[in-house]
Amino acid sequence: MVLRVKRFSFEPLSFLHQILLTGRLPFSSLAVIGAGSWATALTKIFSDSGLSVRWWFHRAEDATHFQQFYHNPRYLTDVNFEGKQISVHTDIAQTIGPADLVLIAVPSAYVDAVLKNLPENAFDGKCVISSIKGILPDQLQLVTDYLTEKFKVKQEKMAVIGGPCHAEEVALEKQSYLTVASPDLMLAQNLKEVMQSRFISVATSADIDGLEWAAVLKNVYAIACGVCHGLGFGDNFQAVLVSNAMQEMQLFLKHHAPCDRDTLASAYLGDLLVTAYSTFSRNRTFGNMVGRGYGIKAAQVELGMVAEGYFAIQGLYKLREKLGIHLPIAEAMYAIMYQQAPVKETIGSLRTILH
Repeated sequence: MVLRVKRFSFEPLSFLHQILLTGRLPFSSLAVIGAGSWATALTKIFSDSGLSVRWWFHRAEDATHFQQFYHNPRYLTDVNFEGKQISVHTDIAQTIGPADLVLIAVPSAYVDAVLKNLPENAFDGKCVISSIKGILPDQLQLVTDYLTEKFKVKQEKMAVIGGPCHAEEVALEKQSYLTVASPDLMLAQNLKEVMQSRFISVATSADIDGLEWAAVLKNVYAIACGVCHGLGFGDNFQAVLVSNAMQEMQLFLKHHAPCDRDTLASAYLGDLLVTAYSTFSRNRTFGNMVGRGYGIKAAQVELGMVAEGYFAIQGLYKLREKLGIHLPIAEAMYAIMYQQAPVKETIGSLRTILH
């Protein structure tokens, strides 16, 4: 995969400069597809910026609850919203229709099921943002590639939101950092200006492929960290595990999405670290349960949310076969999650080859 970068012969206009020249915001209405914790946190960020938000809920009862009480009844329930900025919907086409920005924030495994009945021109004239940190498991595709193939969305009309950031800390208004990547640097800059606040700092990048893949990979390695924690391994081993995971990430990106990037930047290494170590990380929590002896299905039920890394493990395993590269940690996770390999013995074998 070759990095898609749109080159400009001029500097992007600042957000304020655009308002002064055009008399209006570059965006006025955002449609949010998804109502999980990350979708809720991002809806809060965008609605607080002054954008009109059209929010799609899968469950009609949740939409009704929001209309009455102005908070999500299932995720980040303590976060309250200004009702005048947000309208809620249960029909996706109706949600997207008038919006000039569309944010997709559903688990990667459900993207096709949620969007498949939309017409091919559903996103015409709109900018589409993905905040999904996973791949479509059946298609082995990034979300942006899926949108291009199925809905003919042009690459320069898409952006990706990456970390390092947990939805729970955004909800608590703790200092948080995001990265927005797009082949169109002006789009990335405009989104940055909309999203920044007193507790949100936003960086921009043209590395849309790298940012998407880094978000996929860090979930795989967070599961590995959780498994090892559940088995009782301490901080010393975790440090070695994470440093080796970073090397695997670098190797994969070098072969699958080559470009000149600094993987030590926050969008790559920082996102890996926060997902591997934080108690807010659902992937680490899922892995921790498996390490403690839960079966895969039991851990998924107990978690109550989707661990994107579980689906990414299978996709990463198949892709590394095509690329002809060796990713020991990812391969160990595949053996545990999909081949019923004994957890303790598999990690024991992995332990002997890490350095």
